[in-house]
Amino acid sequence: MNRHLAKILIVTGLALALPVLAAANGLPVFTELAARAGKSVVFIATEKTTQAAPGRQQFRQQVPEGHPFREFFDRFDQFFGQQPGQPRKQMGQGSGFVISPDGLIVTNNHVIEGADKVTVRFQDDSKEYVAEIVGRDKETDLAVIRIKSDRALPVLTLGDSDALMVGEWVLAIGNPFGLDNTVTAGIISAKHRIIGAGPFDNFLQTDASINPGNSGGPLLNMRGEVVGINTAINAAADNIGFAIPSSQAEVIIDQLKQGKAVRRGWIGVTIQSVDATQAKALGLPEARGALISSVGKDHPADKAGIRQGDVVLEVNGEQVNDSKDLLARIAGLMPGDKARLTLWRGDKRITKTVTLGERGERTMAAMQPQQPQTAATVLGMALQPVGEREANALGLDAAQGLIVVDVAGDSPAAAEGVRQGDVILQANQQDVNSPAELESVINRDKARGAVMLLIKRQGQNLFVALPLDQK
Repeated sequence: MNRHLAKILIVTGLALALPVLAAANGLPVFTELAARAGKSVVFIATEKTTQAAPGRQQFRQQVPEGHPFREFFDRFDQFFGQQPGQPRKQMGQGSGFVISPDGLIVTNNHVIEGADKVTVRFQDDSKEYVAEIVGRDKETDLAVIRIKSDRALPVLTLGDSDALMVGEWVLAIGNPFGLDNTVTAGIISAKHRIIGAGPFDNFLQTDASINPGNSGGPLLNMRGEVVGINTAINAAADNIGFAIPSSQAEVIIDQLKQGKAVRRGWIGVTIQSVDATQAKALGLPEARGALISSVGKDHPADKAGIRQGDVVLEVNGEQVNDSKDLLARIAGLMPGDKARLTLWRGDKRITKTVTLGERGERTMAAMQPQQPQTAATVLGMALQPVGEREANALGLDAAQGLIVVDVAGDSPAAAEGVRQGDVILQANQQDVNSPAELESVINRDKARGAVMLLIKRQGQNLFVALPLDQK
């Protein structure tokens, strides 16, 4: 939806401003906003067919005729009507909101995922509409469905969530626990929350009450614009809810409403954020950027000359703060686009241009470890060169590096999370195959105050920076 349209709320074809009045005590009055915006919020019911667990059926078949348990199963089926192994109906519910007069509705993917039937109901219309799924995106938990109606439907528009400020008033409308058109008010408690829901976590946090059934409903600012899609809650807390920011959702919704699969850029690397110790070891002026732990062979980054140990500082001139930032910026571009990456390598900034591939299940699987491995080396640890036997046991491609046999509990390595079984491949981007080589690198770069180790652990490459005693 075009951003310039996000300044109005269209209600039954008319562009109407939504005034928010103030009470005598200075607090906002939400009556007008709730009444008008509520017309565009829908109750979504889903139905899916699932197979009953096979356990009872299999067990029943093993019970001989005449056995007391056989009679128990027969009576169970008689009273409960579900024969073992037979399909059963599973019902679900959620919320959504209309984004076009001809019936496009936004909701969460988890509301409609796997549904055989999706129905929609408005607060001012007793009619039940059967919806079709137009498009859905599991990674951002967004979906677009469509209904057919003989009237122009009231529409909500997307606002600019980037412009939201912590402490700003918001209104949530939805159907918690099946209670149609429930309105709750609160403030934006925080922005850019990561809650482990997916690779693109960037949630708004609000204290407006959100409960099961609110999923997919709108979070509105005081102008009646949708600034978030209510998605998740913290079940252990009171009034901590999370919404997908509209500025993030807008690009995804534009693709989904056209019935297209969401396409995302991909460069074929594994990454981690840079901490203060790693920044010191790398000679970075500040602890920011995305550190490249590994580069997939023949993947876009590899073809562009990007190396393991590079730190991505910018994408197309825009600053990268951490690994999540890089992931979002690359995924926000299209496959085939060219991305100009500013890198930190060897104490200086360089630029590489990457032609993006496409993020997908197959390409992501290619970057996953094929088997568990472990390895590492350094200060306060017992180290041993990796021989052929160790390499085979650990699944390493070659007999190289140092295996960490033991880690002293009070050592810098232990403090930074180095584990027994880690394999140290490099120190300050130089291969190390013996304790002496490692000590040589440490002595050479002692003035830096830290040494950066490239470690192989469970099939994954990661960097660990250890502080050095400069006395």
